[in-house]
Amino acid sequence: MKSLCFSLIRLMWGLFLYSLGVVFAIKAYIGYPPWDVLHIGLANTFGISIGTISIILGIFIGLIAVLLGEKIGFGTILNMIFIGVFLDLVLSIQIIPVANNFILGIVMLIIGLFIIAFATYFYIGAALGAGPRDSLMVALTRITGLPIGACRGIIELLVVLSGWMLGGMVGIGTVLAAFGIGFCIQIVFNLLKFDATKIKHETIGHTYNKIFKKEIPEEIDKKEVFQNE
Repeated sequence: MKSLCFSLIRLMWGLFLYSLGVVFAIKAYIGYPPWDVLHIGLANTFGISIGTISIILGIFIGLIAVLLGEKIGFGTILNMIFIGVFLDLVLSIQIIPVANNFILGIVMLIIGLFIIAFATYFYIGAALGAGPRDSLMVALTRITGLPIGACRGIIELLVVLSGWMLGGMVGIGTVLAAFGIGFCIQIVFNLLKFDATKIKHETIGHTYNKIFKKEIPEEIDKKEVFQNE
């Protein structure tokens, strides 16, 4: 139970950091990051908040990741909900100012991308189920054999195109973020010697059994509980 509490703390810290990194990138004001081009394009189209769109889109992407063979964990559900919640919260309290010149914007964007990369390390490393977007990234890495940074970069570029078609703001920061996020994740993961494809994520059922101290049959534990064996 103590290890589960530690994993939950690590997960929630990662989710908050991710939202913080996204806000840094938005406030850089040199073009929205790829996912936020899409989020803001959809938010403007449907007249709802960025956080709400993030939650809805997360559920849809999570379903795609499941179809590609990834497993849904308790952390996946929390990711779908709390990144959107934290994003709306950080934006509403306005603790991060808007960059007032291009150089400051570049600096804020780079800071934001590295915060997102460290956040990804924390919440994937919690092993409670990767977030929907990262589950998709890990699934593509496993299926294609390409480096994780390359798969993330491909996803970001496709997202930018979709967001731009919906009217999301695209600028030099969008291009830098699309190519830079995969690079930053690769640097952070290599620095911390972290291989996301080797993480054994718990399913919702396994976490439930841990909480209520129910015994898990060995054959189920080996075949069904964990992913990426």
